[in-house]
Amino acid sequence: MPDTTDKHARYSRAERLSDAVVHVAGLSLVLMAVPVLIVVTALQRGDVLSLTGVSIYGGALFAMIFCSALYNMSQNLDWGAAREWLFKRLDHSAIYVKIAGTYTPFTLLSGHGMALTVGLWGAALTGVALKLICPWRFRWLGLALYLGMGWAGVLAGQALLAALPLPVVVLMVVGGGLYTGGVIFYLWEKLPFHNTIWHGFVLVASLVFYAAVLTYVVIGGDVVAG
Repeated sequence: MPDTTDKHARYSRAERLSDAVVHVAGLSLVLMAVPVLIVVTALQRGDVLSLTGVSIYGGALFAMIFCSALYNMSQNLDWGAAREWLFKRLDHSAIYVKIAGTYTPFTLLSGHGMALTVGLWGAALTGVALKLICPWRFRWLGLALYLGMGWAGVLAGQALLAALPLPVVVLMVVGGGLYTGGVIFYLWEKLPFHNTIWHGFVLVASLVFYAAVLTYVVIGGDVVAG
């Protein structure tokens, strides 16, 4: 049988409070930032593909932060098995959606990397199925899929990267590095506040990718026709 013990039960009150602060800050920022991105896209570009791309990205970003907050902050509520059965599945599944969703605006705005993005959404659906069916098993496989999807653009998306301005590529690499570096703290469960540190890395990396999307909307190349 898999170990379904809730590791959050071992956290101190200070650790739980600090983690809650990170999540509340993240939700607040996302609720402000996503509408701004959509409005800027409408004013700067205004075409259906661009608006669709940033809307998918914004929805995926919100879903990841919201599901993470729902799972991690509900540890202080008496929701029992519902929290572990449902919220954990949503939390872990939303990460796959966020990764695929992050690549989507770059593909739709540039017209390059469509095959890559289709492949990433296929991988995301596989990851979601994995987490929905058995969230407590195949932890290392799930983690490898997260990282593989995140770096797929560098390894297999040469056409997409070539179409992006250098500042956007730099921001994407920095964001990917932050996500990857944060995994160290996610796995370092004996470190005090490791969960807060991990979520801090995720939030900062998400903001860096948001900056990459916004930068491309503003300074990117011409909108792809059709």
